[in-house]
Amino acid sequence: MAAQDAAPDASEDDPKATRQEATAPEPAATTPLTAPSDGVPPIVDTPEALREAEARMAAGEGPVAVDAERASGFRYGQRAYLAQFKRRGAGIVLVDTAALTDLSGLSRSFGGAEWVIHAASQDLPGLRDLGMEPAKVFDTELASRLLGWPKVGLAAVVERELGLTLAKEHSAQDWSERPLPASWLNYAALDVEVLLEVRDGLERHLRDAGKLDWALEEFEAIRAATPSNVRVDPWRRTAGSHLVKDRRGQAIVKALWEAREEAAVDQDTAPGRVLRDQAIVAAAQAKPESLDALLAIRDWQSRGNKRRAPQWYSAIAAAMALPEKELPDLRGPRADGPPQVRMWADKKPDAAARLEAAKKVIAALMAEHDMPAENLLQPDALRRACWDYAGGGEEAIRAQLSERGARAWQIGLVAAPLAAAFDAAALEAPPLIRSD
Repeated sequence: MAAQDAAPDASEDDPKATRQEATAPEPAATTPLTAPSDGVPPIVDTPEALREAEARMAAGEGPVAVDAERASGFRYGQRAYLAQFKRRGAGIVLVDTAALTDLSGLSRSFGGAEWVIHAASQDLPGLRDLGMEPAKVFDTELASRLLGWPKVGLAAVVERELGLTLAKEHSAQDWSERPLPASWLNYAALDVEVLLEVRDGLERHLRDAGKLDWALEEFEAIRAATPSNVRVDPWRRTAGSHLVKDRRGQAIVKALWEAREEAAVDQDTAPGRVLRDQAIVAAAQAKPESLDALLAIRDWQSRGNKRRAPQWYSAIAAAMALPEKELPDLRGPRADGPPQVRMWADKKPDAAARLEAAKKVIAALMAEHDMPAENLLQPDALRRACWDYAGGGEEAIRAQLSERGARAWQIGLVAAPLAAAFDAAALEAPPLIRSD
């Protein structure tokens, strides 16, 4: 599992790291885990080897440790280039998913076994593209979050639970390279080597903390989640595009983003390697009226940008020639949710008062259950409940939260205290004064 693939690892420096917890004390000393106990198996890259692996996995027992390596930052999209599995009685299997793109038979060989994955939402889409579908999931990263552990990356969880240290020196490699070096395969095998033992320990901690049923609900929600809807105007996520303050400049951002996306797909290359966001924004701010003017921009003076500059300038020229009425709106399409929170006090002060009251409720529940706010309740569901609430007490709040995808355990924790907080906020909120 590449480090950049596991987005939740950004919380490793959570200030709650100093809190005292009742479960899984930090180990006093750690032992480096340098190689799988049975060695690194040969990579499975032929149909015959895959059939043999299927037979071994079918003969194994219990849950299956699952992981995948992608080439994020190197290749276009989130395709898995290596898949790793381990099952008791079957050992480790490493599958070259560049050579074998249909693993549906391997998936069937697991039967109804639980898949143990760290940060499952990161790997499941790529595994599903390979024809694999879990019957049940145990997410060790999410389990760690529910337990309130301050560091939830795989290496940190393995160290905390088992007292073993995992080397992560190959976490940012280009896993589409072939042949894969032996040291990389060793690293990949270690990602599943002790995952089943970690799972068993986390299950005990969850049970002891009274959170196992909550975790099982969360795991099922991840397993059953449908792919996210395609984002409207994805070009607006270009880093730094907020610095482009006019519609013509935004048209250049859009044109360059779309041209880059087409090139990245054609080349099977990560978009940032084709053209950096910084260069797109610099061109949008400068609005060059010639190829020479584009090449005079500092961010366009790299060898790669100079070589492809005519291609990019044609996109810029097309944006520069657009009639005013066809330029993109600065604000983008209107979202179906509430406005930005900073606008609530003016637009809907009663909702702003509910949000402040809700924050106190969530803070109290965080302290009581030793859990991050986003795991207690999805932030979007909380904001929408505060904005849309029109009375009705706890039952109305339960219905609102359920509609936004909150789990039953979350609703059971937050609905009653939110209803009480909303009622109290209604008594304290200033009236909205309108001038006729």
